[in-house]
Amino acid sequence: MSKLPKPVWQPRYWEHAIRDDDDLRRHLDYIHYNPVKHGYAKVPGDWQWSSFAKFVRQGWYVPDWGGTADVHGIANLDFE
Repeated sequence: MSKLPKPVWQPRYWEHAIRDDDDLRRHLDYIHYNPVKHGYAKVPGDWQWSSFAKFVRQGWYVPDWGGTADVHGIANLDFE
């Protein structure tokens, strides 16, 4: 009896093609805010493995983005 290989992707994984600049921004916001949402960091810039600092240097974000509850759109960042 052979064992089936374990799946490569997590069970809830789905493919998504980025449709436009707004869609890219929403996904980047989700990625950068996720460590805060799950309690691993107080602000996105605190997460050492994040690309957030790179995007701050490029002018996509202000350094304190995600540090306050009133950040535009954070409430809608639930892609899970």
